[in-house]
Amino acid sequence: MQDLRYLRGYPEEVTTKVQGLISRGTLGAFLLNKHPTPHEIRTNKALHHYVTDLKRSWLRKAPPVSRICYDDRIHAVNHALGLHTFVSRVQGSRLKAKHEIRVASVFKRAPLAFLRMIAVHELAHLKEKEHNRAFYNLCTHMEPDYHQLEFEMRLYLTHLELQGGLYENAAASSNKTTSS
Repeated sequence: MQDLRYLRGYPEEVTTKVQGLISRGTLGAFLLNKHPTPHEIRTNKALHHYVTDLKRSWLRKAPPVSRICYDDRIHAVNHALGLHTFVSRVQGSRLKAKHEIRVASVFKRAPLAFLRMIAVHELAHLKEKEHNRAFYNLCTHMEPDYHQLEFEMRLYLTHLELQGGLYENAAASSNKTTSS
């Protein structure tokens, strides 16, 4: 039995079903069936526009985000998928906070639903710093399928760890079938 590090904390019945998908080699097919194509938000500028539009839709009164970008170092260094950081600085007699959102580069070729889930999570930190009930209520307010998408994203990361790229493998296998 493999160590499913992205699924730690889930009930044994869930991890057993996932192990079954892995042993049958159908985890990738399951994910491709639910999320057939990756998104097209590949640049930091496009990511900035996407996250800013989400913020404008759901958190108008939240403080502005000064930087939004993909970061190659997040996954390896912090064991995280996205980071919300803020720095408080004294500016005259006031305290100014600068907020940044960084998304792991692994999500450049992920389904849009997973990128949205990460963006919603990091935006929720603008209002709630801790992962508490209010935080998750805000996440589900912005994205009603938040918890299901988080689980599917964990399946996606498990697949990437075990097999390599999901969409690259799907494209390669479809090219083999068309050229045969």
